[in-house]
Amino acid sequence: MSTPYNPYQAPTAKVDDVPDSTNPQAESIRREHINHEASIKAVGTLYYLSVLGLAIAGVTAMLAGSAIARAGAEGIIAGAFLIILAAIMFVVARGLRKLRPWVRIPTVGLSALGLLGFPVGTLINGYIIWLILSKKGRYILSPEYAAIVEATPQVKYRTSIIIWIFLALILLGVAAAIVVPLMGK
Repeated sequence: MSTPYNPYQAPTAKVDDVPDSTNPQAESIRREHINHEASIKAVGTLYYLSVLGLAIAGVTAMLAGSAIARAGAEGIIAGAFLIILAAIMFVVARGLRKLRPWVRIPTVGLSALGLLGFPVGTLINGYIIWLILSKKGRYILSPEYAAIVEATPQVKYRTSIIIWIFLALILLGVAAAIVVPLMGK
């Protein structure tokens, strides 16, 4: 006599022959470097925002230069320079967001230019240079770390609630700085 089929019975298949896809050593290295990695990716986001500003300024300079006859050539040249700089920053931003090793030299070059924006530009770009050239920065932008990132997709950076509140306050301040003068008219 055969036993009846029980749909609620626990499975009887062996699962210990399934290979373990997690590497505990790679995961611990990634967790140790995740804050620095997130900071480098944030610089890439900052560069994306700069690209937007440079592109708008470049197009505006070119349009203004072509509209004004006596300042035409200078405006067009300045606009073309800003657009080329925006294109370079876009490529660098993409490399930073993807943690490509080649991005270290152009990032340091762009940050060296940004050091001229005293005092805020000097502070921000000095920090960017430190992020890229520090020991952790060099390791994060290496092929070895790229292999670790690929092996540990489950490790994610979690942004603190304090950072989200701070970001919301900054956005509210910017919105207020735009809206309040408009309402005064």
